[in-house]
This record gives sequence, C-alpha cells and structure tokens, in this order.
Amino acid sequence: MTSTTSTPVSYRWRVVDIVVAAVIAVAGGVIFWAWSALATGISVLSAGYPPLSALWSGGWFIPAVLGGLVIRKPGAALFCEMVAATGELIAGSPYGGTVLLSGILQGLGAELVFAAFRYRSWRLPASVLAGAAAGLMCGINDCFLLWGWNIEYTADFKAVYIVFCMISGAVIAGLLSWLATRGLARTGALSSLGARNAHREPIV
Repeated sequence: MTSTTSTPVSYRWRVVDIVVAAVIAVAGGVIFWAWSALATGISVLSAGYPPLSALWSGGWFIPAVLGGLVIRKPGAALFCEMVAATGELIAGSPYGGTVLLSGILQGLGAELVFAAFRYRSWRLPASVLAGAAAGLMCGINDCFLLWGWNIEYTADFKAVYIVFCMISGAVIAGLLSWLATRGLARTGALSSLGARNAHREPIV
C-alpha cells in the first residue's frame, strides 16, 4: 500500500500541469453545479432518514481526487477542488458562498492523504483514502461548523452522516477517479503528465 512509483518524483509545476489542473477544475465546477441541482431531488428521497443524503456527496470530491491522481504534484488536489468550488459559485450554487469553504476543506482532506504517501503512490488505496478523507472533511463541515447544513442533527445522525460521506467519497471520488485516470492514461491523453503510465501501475 505504501509502495512507490519507480519514476523520480518532481514537485515542480510545469505549464502543462497548470493547464490540465485548470481544465479539471473547470469541468469539476460544472459537475458541482449539476450535482447540487440533483441533490435537491436526493434530499426528498432521503427525507425519512436524512443522513442517507450523504451517500450522494462523493461527486463533490471528484476534482480533488482526480486532480491529484492526474497532476501528481503537491497542491493539485487542493487547487482543483478550490477552483471547482469557485466555478460552482459563479454558476449560481444554491449553497451560496459556503461552497468555497467546503472546497478548501474537501480539497485539503484529499491533499493530506496524497502528502502522507509523499506524493509517490497513486494506487487504488491512496485514491480511496483521499476520497474518504475529503468525505470526512465534508461531514465535519456540514455537521459541526456554524454554517453547516446539519448542525442541528442529533449526535447519532451526525456520526452516520459523516460515515456515509466517507463511504461516498471512497467509492464515487476515490474509486471512480482512479478508474478514470487509468482509462485516460490508456488512451494516451495523459502522455505529457506524470500519470501517463497509470494504466500499467499495480492496483495496490
């Protein structure tokens, strides 16, 4: 799980890294906007047990995990998530300015996991953990910070909500971003990036 890639690690951002990160972030902003719009319908379905809505949250963490996996440089996860959140705000998020703080916290969660692996392992465990960490930060933000949407939840609802956020982050953001990175690498679309050989890397 802590095995490293065989190629040397360069922490220096290049122009191509910045451009690709910006593309991921902008695309993420569109995903955020659509995800937020659909979340209204999900909240109706989960009305009987509100914490279930957290199972939908993983879509908001995709830019952080995908950006980290593709760019493979310090700050990529945080940058992509923050810019995506900014894009959502500009597009007209129903959550208002709180999306910016959410973006920072969620991006930071994923970033810390990649940093813990010293930006050297991009295998499935790292990706899943990054998604789960983004979910943990989302759950804490939603349940405990003053502007959180679920601050009035009971303690057991908050605990379940946070766990569901982490599960959603692990599966939707972690697993799907990892699969997407391998798929893109296989097509040659990532030939100029550190993730160009992602499809040849071991799973664990």
